Amino acid sequence: MALDTINPSGTAAWEKLRHHFLDMQYSSMRDMFASDESRASKFHLEWKNFLVDYSKNIITEETISTLLELANEMNLKEAIAKYFNGDIINKTENRAVLHTALRADDTAVINVDGINILPEISAVKNKIRLFSDDIINDHRKGFTGKSFTDVVNIGIGGSDLGPAMAVEALQFYKNHLTVHFVSNVDGDHVNEVLKKLNPETTLFVIVSKTYTTQETLSNSETI
Repeated sequence: MALDTINPSGTAAWEKLRHHFLDMQYSSMRDMFASDESRASKFHLEWKNFLVDYSKNIITEETISTLLELANEMNLKEAIAKYFNGDIINKTENRAVLHTALRADDTAVINVDGINILPEISAVKNKIRLFSDDIINDHRKGFTGKSFTDVVNIGIGGSDLGPAMAVEALQFYKNHLTVHFVSNVDGDHVNEVLKKLNPETTLFVIVSKTYTTQETLSNSETI
């Protein structure tokens, strides 16, 4: 079932937010903290070892309540439920959006067309883990029998930015493998990466959801 297509600008909450903005646009952050000593405790979230402090924004309790009204008018809770339940909400591809299933516990149940897809996802994730362990531990080598020293991620959009973010964030824990990224379809980008690499010791990973992305296909063929 597709998501509701409600124009947010036509809701009553949106109109309230427009008026609220006019009231708030010249507000002073310093005055807000001076007039409310408990502001920091009101506008933050804590979860395990994480703290999200949003008190240093031009907002009030009225802002939050009106945004919640907008969420309710937009049926946000129902949309989130459809997302997590595996409903077909991707209109352009007429399929479910299952990023959440990739992060779910192996014991979870997410049915798509009446079938729990978690066992299949778990099996594929295990294959990825075994393959990665073989590369890292030098059990799997290149075509000429040499150990891998470099890995090249070929992708664009989320298939580039997601892995790049993880590699940068976890750089402190880097092992002997050096990771490179090819996303730009400009040939100079590809050549600048390739000229630093030995093809005998480089693992190329093509990352794509559909394997129809032209930039990724072009770079893969070039490499």
